[in-house]
Amino acid sequence: MGKTKELSQDLRVRIVDLHKAGMGYKKISKVLDVKVTIIGAIIRKFKEYNMTINRPRPGAPKEISPRGVAMMLRTVRNRPATTRQELANDLKAAGTTVCKETTGNTLRNNGFTSCSARKVPLLKRAHVEARLKYANDHLKDEPSYWEKVLWSDETKIELFGLNSTRHVWRKKNAAYDPKNTVPTVKHGGGSIMFWGCFSAKGTGLLHRITGKMDGALYRTILRDNLLPSARDLKMGRGWVFQHDNDPKHTAKATKDWLKKNHIKVMEWPSQLPDLNPIENLWRELKVRVAKRQPTNLHDLERICKEEWAKIPPGVCAKLVVNYNKRLTAVLANKGFATKY
Repeated sequence: MGKTKELSQDLRVRIVDLHKAGMGYKKISKVLDVKVTIIGAIIRKFKEYNMTINRPRPGAPKEISPRGVAMMLRTVRNRPATTRQELANDLKAAGTTVCKETTGNTLRNNGFTSCSARKVPLLKRAHVEARLKYANDHLKDEPSYWEKVLWSDETKIELFGLNSTRHVWRKKNAAYDPKNTVPTVKHGGGSIMFWGCFSAKGTGLLHRITGKMDGALYRTILRDNLLPSARDLKMGRGWVFQHDNDPKHTAKATKDWLKKNHIKVMEWPSQLPDLNPIENLWRELKVRVAKRQPTNLHDLERICKEEWAKIPPGVCAKLVVNYNKRLTAVLANKGFATKY
């Protein structure tokens, strides 16, 4: 049986005072809304020990010694993926036998929580150094600089992508009621690749990529979508184009095309997805599309373009205004991946 909730000191004193005034146990119970048995126990305690304070409860002794707890904490700090059973085995080797549930409870009591590890890009030493350099080089840039950047990227959107993770409110044993299920098909039911861009002023054009994406196709996309987007967003003079280091982006023919069209390109190290705010817009788009539940690829393309155009400029502006927070996060995490 678990511990019962103890009465406050003030309530205990009131019980004793009412008893001294001649009130019976049942009357006190009714007035203070406390069980008669508890009233009796408090008054007996007062008569025997002349006290109303709560006496300390001894409780069960700790199964793991402070030294064992310190060993566990040291292990999970160095190797966070250590399992509860592995910790129990380590303690057993040190002379303390406990179950894995006890090790889990001990970690929780010391502020640790079991969570799914975040998936991030593989970062080699060169990537970390490049991320740190980029963050340091741009940390002091004014917000007006980022407002002149036109961000771009490609993404794949599946027909039944985010639908598979939708949450529902249901009662017990109603998991397979059709209203509480999400229809799925193998391989996501098909998908579409898109190229898109945005700036602090709003979203640019969203282009469906058909066929194999190579350098020639990429340059066609830039010609038909990048330049019109820059005009529609009124980027003005001196705007900067951002794209990653994909081979088709850095091909000589692509660089020549950008130079010929007088487009200034931002230097962009490898493995910087958390520093490209368009990733947040892709997530926003996928959530919006999932709510409309397209049923075929034709609907998917139409809905994607409609929802992309409806993303408020304020959402785009917020991503750009707060850009320095991303740079600070990279520096704080010593060049490794961040929450962005």
